[in-house]
Amino acid sequence: MKNYRYRFRNQFSPVANAVLTLIAGLFAFVCVYPMLLCIGVSFTDEKSLARYGYRLIPKNFSTRAYEYVMFNSHQLLNSYIVTILITVIGTLLAISIVAMLAYPMSRPNFKYRNFYSFVVFFTMMFSGGLVPSYIINTQYYHLTNTIWAIILPACCSAFNVIILRTFFSSNVPASLIESAKIDGAGEFYAFLRIALPISGPGIATIALFLTIGYWNEWFNALLYINNNKLVPLQLLLVRIQNNLDMLQQTANIPGADKEAWIANLPSDTARMAMVLFSVGPIILAYPFFQRYFVKGMTIGAVKE
Repeated sequence: MKNYRYRFRNQFSPVANAVLTLIAGLFAFVCVYPMLLCIGVSFTDEKSLARYGYRLIPKNFSTRAYEYVMFNSHQLLNSYIVTILITVIGTLLAISIVAMLAYPMSRPNFKYRNFYSFVVFFTMMFSGGLVPSYIINTQYYHLTNTIWAIILPACCSAFNVIILRTFFSSNVPASLIESAKIDGAGEFYAFLRIALPISGPGIATIALFLTIGYWNEWFNALLYINNNKLVPLQLLLVRIQNNLDMLQQTANIPGADKEAWIANLPSDTARMAMVLFSVGPIILAYPFFQRYFVKGMTIGAVKE
């Protein structure tokens, strides 16, 4: 008898599988290569960088960029702590607010569902602008020189509310909530014990967005923070970069010693070092959200 080899309809041939694996590997390398190059450049001597260009493996190894960034290590550590506090408190508070607003908007029996949906959608399309928000936050809420000036303005994003509302509508059946009410559960109990556990992927997705947003926040800190003890990491790195640019602009001032000192300042290497300081913790935190992220991003996908 002849031996026949059958292949399922959706199964790739070995050649196609090898080609697709190679393409996926190349795509992954293209995504990872900029970060590897950033690491290599950050450990390169500035003169060597100007002479040989960007290299994955440093031609002349140097840690001067990190020494410059960490010149005031106490301020850097303090900024890290402030940023961690802002990220943790802001993410937890924003998730609570967004979830408590999105859940009633997702329930078909909520009387003012359409009204609140319009309000949320309208604020996503139109905003009051920078000047009114600055006046309200400083003159009425008195948020100047407090971490709440960074946390509260980003607490309730209309985009996050709409995503989580869609997730609640798609994954929390109305019949399940009605069954819980028949058994004596109230709305808040059904929200905490039924809706939230089911909606883990959607909440994790919003939490990832919020974590990245709070970690990278610097503009609100620039507007409202004058106390050095409350300066977050991103604003500190912006100040370091501005100081470095200012020193380089004074290189044409007469004085050989000053010119030589300024010429040796790490410019591009310091930028790469600051990138690693800012993205390192987020890269470490992302794997914890990854298994929820893919499912959360497919909210509303059409199934056949």
